[in-house]
Amino acid sequence: MSISALAAAVLLGQSSFSLVIDVPPPESTDVAYPEIARGENEQAMAKLYETRLARGEDPAVLINLGTVYKRLGHVAHAQEAWKAALHSSDRYQLELADGSWMDSRDIARLALRGEQIALR
Repeated sequence: MSISALAAAVLLGQSSFSLVIDVPPPESTDVAYPEIARGENEQAMAKLYETRLARGEDPAVLINLGTVYKRLGHVAHAQEAWKAALHSSDRYQLELADGSWMDSRDIARLALRGEQIALR
């Protein structure tokens, strides 16, 4: 019997099964969206500082931190936060306030160009 015929016979003789891997849901990071949406900039800042201590250079945190800095008139700090998000080793799709999704580095670029950004 040829090897391909033997392989086919073995495969056909096996019962079908499905491999199920339990994958935990992705971690959710509190990026102070409700506070930003309500204009509660001081509360958003406090929450983002706390989250940044726990999550390091998370682009979502940095982008919203930049937004709050800008609202509070700290433009240089806002620029620093957005640049840190742009150069972060983490990169992923983020949900915008309008429900659309965009790459974190593209969002940081838009913020650096002066566009209003808020992440959920």
